[in-house]
Amino acid sequence: GVFNVVQGDKVAVDALLDHDDVKAVSFVGSTPIANYIYETGARNGKRVQALGGAKNHMLVMPDADLEKAVDALVGAAYGSAGERCMAISVATLVGDVADKIVPMLAERARDLKIMNGLELDAEMGPVVTKEAHDRIKGYIEKGAAEGANLVVDGRDFTIEGHEDGYWLGGTLFDNVTPDMTIYREEIFGPVLACVRVKDFAEGVDLINAHEFGNGVSLFTRDGNAAREFGRKIQVGMVGINVPIPVPMAWHGFGGWKKSLFGDTHAYGEEGMRFYTKQKSIMQRWPESISKGAEFAMPVAQ
Repeated sequence: GVFNVVQGDKVAVDALLDHDDVKAVSFVGSTPIANYIYETGARNGKRVQALGGAKNHMLVMPDADLEKAVDALVGAAYGSAGERCMAISVATLVGDVADKIVPMLAERARDLKIMNGLELDAEMGPVVTKEAHDRIKGYIEKGAAEGANLVVDGRDFTIEGHEDGYWLGGTLFDNVTPDMTIYREEIFGPVLACVRVKDFAEGVDLINAHEFGNGVSLFTRDGNAAREFGRKIQVGMVGINVPIPVPMAWHGFGGWKKSLFGDTHAYGEEGMRFYTKQKSIMQRWPESISKGAEFAMPVAQ
């Protein structure tokens, strides 16, 4: 009874959200469902932390080590086929960095080792389902239709002998703008969008304007830029020269804005606070009680 697994869909979820014995609910998934679980659980008097969607940016400054930045982007965008909430899906490139880094990213995207994920040297495997495969291809088509420059197209990738697998190659877009669907929505697949900005301030404003605030990264050699980024960025998990800024387990895990519904992060001290209640006990004993009525607020001794 300490740990149980209940299989089910919305019916099972609603039963948990309605049941009087369930006092707190944690959730990870899409923003619309996170919002529904938060509202329903709170309406039923439960404590809820619901982690939603993400659109994680990496801001690359002109002084960054570009080789290391490319390594970081390739691993963070295409690792796990992009199917993780901490994947970097937007490269925000400052000044002339874009002209230098996009060709490097294109070469690396074309050379990804895509194979059976059980093979130890695989850099990327297939996506999880046919539905995911079709959804991601739809986003790629929409990005091209809306005017983004499709530098590397992964839609026609197959592996001999496994033609029926849900394969996609690493996909790279350049000249993506904030009004495009591939910028606004979480794709959850191996698609990296490059957005060009003129300077640090424009990059920070762009990231802060996005509805999601899960994870973000800055690549720079400038300590002052790193400090300013940490202060000004409106995102819950921040990496400086760290491409996937997952905090150590004793810190909280969770985003801001539409990436988290609730007032505490998961894990660590905040996770403990979420699953416990504070109780205050005040005591006095007869030997310490003075005679007569007291008309002021009593205090512990």
